[in-house]
Amino acid sequence: MPQSSVAAPESPATSAETVSEVLEGPWSGKISVGQTELTLVFNFAVSDDGSLSVTLDSPDQGAEGIEAECDAAALPMLRVNIPSLLASYSGILYGGNIVGTFSQGGLSLPLTLTEGEPRPSRPQTPRPPYPYAAEDVSFPGGSPEVTLAGTISYPSGYSAAAPVCSAAPASISASTAQDGKTTVSDNTAPVAVVMVSGSGLQDRDEQIFGHRPFLVIADYLARNGIASLRYDDRGFGESTGAESVGTATTEDFMQDALAAVEYLRGTGRFSRIGVLGHSEGANIAFMLGALGKVDFVISLAGIGVKGDEALTAQVNRIAELSGQKVELSVEDFRRSALMQNQPWLSWFIDYDPTADISGTACPVMAVNGSLDSQVIPSLNLVAIAEKLPEGSADGEFGGKNFVKEYASLNHLFQHCTTGAPTEYRGIEETMSEELLADIAAWIREIGPTASW
Repeated sequence: MPQSSVAAPESPATSAETVSEVLEGPWSGKISVGQTELTLVFNFAVSDDGSLSVTLDSPDQGAEGIEAECDAAALPMLRVNIPSLLASYSGILYGGNIVGTFSQGGLSLPLTLTEGEPRPSRPQTPRPPYPYAAEDVSFPGGSPEVTLAGTISYPSGYSAAAPVCSAAPASISASTAQDGKTTVSDNTAPVAVVMVSGSGLQDRDEQIFGHRPFLVIADYLARNGIASLRYDDRGFGESTGAESVGTATTEDFMQDALAAVEYLRGTGRFSRIGVLGHSEGANIAFMLGALGKVDFVISLAGIGVKGDEALTAQVNRIAELSGQKVELSVEDFRRSALMQNQPWLSWFIDYDPTADISGTACPVMAVNGSLDSQVIPSLNLVAIAEKLPEGSADGEFGGKNFVKEYASLNHLFQHCTTGAPTEYRGIEETMSEELLADIAAWIREIGPTASW
């Protein structure tokens, strides 16, 4: 009878040199804690003498670069200690993976690491080729040391020579000034939106956990006949001004947003220009609205009450979602915030948006997710609706203002379970399609020819 042959299982790596070559770089895997899965990423580096060092990332919890200690004396066996977490990982490099156990607080959980960082699915992120033109631009920011870098997305069918989107009339009336700029003199040129990000330095796409909300919005608007400008925050990405970031407050970021609006107006290519702001950016939009600098305002999760009250509610809600019983008072929060001696925070806790909201005479779209744990809708969206100068149409088009709370959406306007920030990364959806459709429909309704 013919003899059968069975392949022997692949043996673990035995050469320290081989292990060092194979091991260097990120390795990732998931641990299961009850109903929750957490991604862990170990970043191994090999020094000239062959010794290993490592840091740990926990992207689902927003933690990066946690210092760790690597014991590689018995390679291919290895052990990683994470002192700050009172945790450890023991494993063996075998069959192209590291097979082992993660231990913390009396729990021992199986954890198999594979080479490379996890790449979460982001199906809404647009991919080229795009059916519209985009242009990278730079322009002066709100203070002398700041130059802002950004991207204009033009509507499908747009032509700079004749600034009319494909859905508009075939010709427009325009005049040419002595400086050579063409200025649109009727309302057939496209509407444009300046996007302003929330607190913390962010790039023009407002990128977080692989999500690119502003890119998704820009793409959707361009496909629906609406232009947009999004830009890197001062001192971040390709924008300059890093030296001023440490002392910058919301007022400084408002000046940057105003500079973006004025830059677009200076091109003479757009009929009306509004501002879409997310979180802190929404309040910047209201600040510009109160100054009469924009033609409409879109508030995505903006605060409607004083900063210290809004942030206290945020702290308490997130603590509640994490299982903690915390009932922090506004006074306690203020004391803690002021002790941090941060110019931005010191300014923001004293900021009352009432005057800006009530002073915004242009059309307003103000929205929140019902499960937003960072800007609580029952506190903030209700206050915005009450303070708008001409009232609001609750979730209905047809009036000057549009206010709506979207069911089951979080602070990023993703469909979610609890609204906790720890969910953001694990959700594939970047932004609710219903909200995107409403933004485009509302902009089309209030411009370029509507008058208020």
